[in-house]
This record gives sequence, C-alpha cells and structure tokens, in this order.
Amino acid sequence: MYERCLSLSPNSTRLSIKSLIMPWLDWLQYLTEMLSAGATKCGRSGSSGSVRGCDVRILSHMLSPCLNAMFFISFRLKNQRKAVITAVDKKVPNGILEEQEQQSVVLLPRSPSTCKTYLPIPVDNLEEEYRIRSADDGKLFREEYNSLPGGSTQGTCEEANKEENKEKNRYPNILPYDHSRVILKQMDGVPCSDYINASYIDGYTDKNKFIAAQGPKQDTAADFWRMIWEQKSATIVMLTNLKERKEDKCYQYWPDQGCWTYGNIRVAVEDFTGIFSVNFVFVAYQHCQASDGTKTPRLVTQLHFTSWPDFGVPFSPIGMLKFLKKVKQVNPSFSGPIVVHCSAGVGRTGTFIVIDGMIDMMYAEKKVDVFGFVSRIREQRSQLIQTDLQYSFVYQALLEYFLYGDTELDVSSLEGHLDKLHNTSAPLDRVGLEEEFKKLTNMRIMKENMRMGNLPANMKKNRVLQIIPYDFNRVILSMKRGQEFTDYINASFIDGYRQKDYFIATQGPLAHTVDDFWRMVWEWKCHSIVMLTELQERDQDKCFQYWPTEDSVTYGDFTVEMKGDTLCDTFSLRDLLLTFGSEKQTRLVRHFHFHGWPEIGIPAEGKGMIDIIAAVQKQQQQSGNHPIVVHCSAGAGRTGTFIALSNILERVKAEGLLDVFQTVKSLRMQRPHMVQTVEQYDFCYRVVQDFVDIFSDYANFK
Repeated sequence: MYERCLSLSPNSTRLSIKSLIMPWLDWLQYLTEMLSAGATKCGRSGSSGSVRGCDVRILSHMLSPCLNAMFFISFRLKNQRKAVITAVDKKVPNGILEEQEQQSVVLLPRSPSTCKTYLPIPVDNLEEEYRIRSADDGKLFREEYNSLPGGSTQGTCEEANKEENKEKNRYPNILPYDHSRVILKQMDGVPCSDYINASYIDGYTDKNKFIAAQGPKQDTAADFWRMIWEQKSATIVMLTNLKERKEDKCYQYWPDQGCWTYGNIRVAVEDFTGIFSVNFVFVAYQHCQASDGTKTPRLVTQLHFTSWPDFGVPFSPIGMLKFLKKVKQVNPSFSGPIVVHCSAGVGRTGTFIVIDGMIDMMYAEKKVDVFGFVSRIREQRSQLIQTDLQYSFVYQALLEYFLYGDTELDVSSLEGHLDKLHNTSAPLDRVGLEEEFKKLTNMRIMKENMRMGNLPANMKKNRVLQIIPYDFNRVILSMKRGQEFTDYINASFIDGYRQKDYFIATQGPLAHTVDDFWRMVWEWKCHSIVMLTELQERDQDKCFQYWPTEDSVTYGDFTVEMKGDTLCDTFSLRDLLLTFGSEKQTRLVRHFHFHGWPEIGIPAEGKGMIDIIAAVQKQQQQSGNHPIVVHCSAGAGRTGTFIALSNILERVKAEGLLDVFQTVKSLRMQRPHMVQTVEQYDFCYRVVQDFVDIFSDYANFK
C-alpha cells in the first residue's frame, strides 16, 4: 500500500502528509487526554487545585511545540504544492500532480487498511459508476486504487538484485520478478548476460501478449534490441519522451537516420512516416543481425506517444484510444509480444496495457474488471499503474470508448456514409446525424474552469457571456504595469492536427478590446488572422473594424498600416504592417476575410472554405508556424467549423482518414460551443466530400 505524496524539495525524499503528521497527531491526542484528565481531577478535588494547575501548565507548554510543528509541516507542504502547481504548464486542467520519477521511485508504505474486493462492472453501468467514483475529488477511485495488491507475495527478484545486474536497472526498486522476467540467451563468456529489466504481461486472454520494459539505458540498448530479436517482437510502444523536466527518461535506442549497430544487431531506418497527430509519432525500423549478415532482416514498428504530460495524465483519452487502435492495426498477428515501455516500465506502461485488456473484455463479456485485471498483472510486474490518477484515467478511457465507440472513417467509405446521412427517403438516418451531434451538445461545460473570464473586471471584455475561455488554455497577455487584470482576453489556444496550440480561437474584437487583440497578435508572434464574419449582419454589430480602410490607424501602442487589399473569389486578402511602440518594431500580418458565409445558415458549397484553408496554410509555411488567429463574432460556431475542417483535411491528406465527431468533441473540450449547430456539423462532412471530389485521385492529396 502506498501514499500519494509531494516533494518537500527537489532533492529530498518525498514524504506523505499523513506520514509526517501522524506522529504529532498521536502525541497531540495523548496530551489532550492528559489535559482533560487533569481538568477533571481538578474539578473533583479543589484542595489539589494548585498542583493540578501546575500539571496543566506543564502539559500546555508541551502542547505548544507540538502544534507549532504541525503548523510548520502543513505550511511547508502547502507552499510546496503551490510552487509545483505554479510551475506546471498553463494548460494542465486539474492541478493534480503525478508523482515525479526520481533515480529511485519512492514508494512509501501506507497506514494499515482493510483491502476490499471490487466486482466487475457491466458496461451499461459504467457511466454511473464513473460518476460515483469521481465525486469528492475522486475519493472512491483512491480507495479502490489503494486496495490493490502492490505485487506478488511469492515473487522474488534474485536475478535483478545480483551485483552484475544492478547497473542495468534504471530504478533500483522497480525490478522484474524471477518467474515472469524476460530471459535473454546467455552470451558466451559474459556472466548474467541473460538479464534485462523486462517482464512478460498477459493480455485479457492472450498469454504473454506484452513485454513491459523499462526505458533502455545507454548500456542496455544492445540488450533491448537483442530482446526484440529473440522474442520476434514486431512492435514497440514508447510512452515517454527522452527527457522530461530536464531529466533523462530514456536513452535514444534508434538512429535518426542511416544505420547504427547495437551489439550484434544492426538497426537501420527503413521508413519514417512522420507525425500523424500531436499525440503520437509513427516510425518504422528495419534491423538485422550484423555479425554474419546471413539473417533475414525484420521490420519493427515503433509507435511513440509524445503527449503524456510531465505531470498527471493526458487531458483527454481520445489520443490514447487512437494510439491504441494504431498499435493494433500495425502489429502482425504472427509476431511475438508487443514491447511497451515508459521510463520505469510500470506507470504509463501499465495504464496502456490495462486499457487494451479491458476494451477486449468489454467486447467479450459486456463488462470490465479493472481492479481484478490490475491485481492479476501485478503478479507479473509490481506497481503496474503507478498512481490513482492513472487508475482513474483507465476508467475515463473505457467510458469514452463505450459511449462513443469508433467514429473514424476511411476516405473511401465517406461517400456511402454521406448517402445514408442525407437520404431523404430514410429519415431515421438523418436522425442518426442529429443524435451524433446531440452527444456533443450534451458534453458538460466546465464552468468551474472559467474563473478569469467571469471576474467582474473581465466580464465587459466578453462579447457573449456563454462563451468564455477555459482557464487552463486561455491566451495570457503580459500584464500592463500597475493595471490589474490586463492579462485577459477572450481567446483560447486550440490544438492543430500536427501541432499543439496551432490556433487561437477568439471573439470579434469589441471597441474597447482592439488594443488587447493586437497585443495578443504581437506577443504570440501571429502572422495570420482569419475572419469569418462581416462587421455587421442582420443590422447587428458582429465585430469592430480593427484595421484601417486605407493608410494607418493606431490602437494603444500599436499602429496598423494597410499595405495591400486583394479580393479573391470568396475572401479578401489584406496585408497589414503592424508596428509596436516607439522603437518601431514591425511585423507583416496577413488578414484573410471570408465573405462566403451567409448571415443565416452555412456556405452553399465547400470550395470557398477549402480555398481559404489552403491559402492560410501556404502563408503559415512562408511565415513560420506561429498560432493562427481565427475569429467570427463570438469565436465558437464558425470559428470552430473552420478549425475543425483545417484539422480534418490535414488528416485526410496525411492518413486518408477522418473523424468528424472526435475532432469536434476535442474542440469543445478546449472551448465551449465550438461548431455550434447541426448544420455546421453537417457542413464539415460536406466539405470533406467536396475536397475528395476535387482531388478524386487519392494519390494527389495523400
């Protein structure tokens, strides 16, 4: 049993709050009882009052340092937690910290507690069970996680603890059991060369489906590739980055290009297919034995999940589920175990393996048994799933999969899918589209994460009070000297297909926020602005004109000069020179003003949207991939549609796949009401079909 804990200093041993305070609580309880007893006796025997009063004063003096010590510990821990949370990236949504990995993964014993057994959950009850467990800051998740066995009661680690093998372990207390460790072939004249810190792990039904391994060290990379070769593994799943928080997490065991040799294994880059999304990289490697050159080369695929944050777990399980699907697709059925590693080979590694196993169980039995499955695989490698946050993330991923399933489409099946959606003789199919969109509108808006936008000083800066940026990904401006709350603007960072924070979704500037708008463009080095509304529509102001019709205009510290205005088929292209302050620093900003969106409804056809997206992408390639500012009036409906289409079309070009539902769902998790109507949602499908029709030869746009 182990306690979640925080570090008191970067280099100190981490101690749990409970383990620090419990001794003082026991001492406090004893003193309190003594005081109470003294007071009682004094009341009963007035003749002894002076003596009893002396006893009470002595006990009071003893009580004072006890309380001071408890206060100091509490204050120190509180400040430390505050400091750590402050250091976390601004988009960590919940401020809950994952335990930092050290050179030794510190696992402190918990207070004795009765272990409970948790029964499998029918999938129909999964949503309710998740809601119950999540209440009270995940209290029941913590209780369930704390009831797990730490590992095998019979397991031994004699091989791992041999003197010759100790240096091969990245962390001295994360070791494979003798009964489940991967045994390499003994090398002639090299004692203990059969050892590697890796364990066989069962899947839901498949024995030894996985190998859970630590991230290779420089002196174990050759052993790692030897294991890949001997076990006939065809897929490597990497769940850590090489460095995190400036700490080495894994040695780079593959060549950037060309061919490297590890021991007697030659590893050559066969193909690098590039980044599929901001979540993972797909790389293919070919390796063969180099000692005699007679071995037939084998293809090994590495999939690298790059967006697990330094603290906590991914904000959404969508990326992990897509990643898992890709792993299943590329792993040949005839191959050996899938090798999964993070740094220690237990936390993220265990999380991935459990999600895989429970999805298989969901299909087979219509229920999930997370507690039972984790308990079983911990018999093969201790501490798989390292924190209660990772444990609850497993449930979150399973619920996501159960509620929404696999909504991904291949481009080749899009036309048939759209025929069903738009077949007027089959109205139930149309209802299917509306039901799909209804699932999006039922998503909970996280009002508790809109604190800054709801401050009285900032309310007047919001055009629509229902559309306020979340605190965890809002665009933060530099604070004006001596002026509070000047770091706020109604704008949100939004992830692109290939790059995090690729877009800034914002409202149309108000007359009193134009200065903030141009400050944002300047401070975040934006070179592209996409405008999707007219200044007025249906006699209502939708956006303040923040650029000059001719010559130049000044807003606060910024001067905007018109350098060119060109009318294209469906949009105006303006070149604006932005000058900052007395130093006359300048930047060229290109303004794309789309005119093809009618006051009511959606554009009549998708070509205009395809054209403006292509023009913006070309500008980005020329000016550097700094954030693209996108706005309509409120910064949600049309803005969300444009960003959704940009991401969808990028994926179609890269992979030949699309997932309109999950793309829009992801946007709504980053800013409320993105893609606001079912018509806009349907428009996303139609534009993709228009795109495919324009480039009907798939090879032209892959």
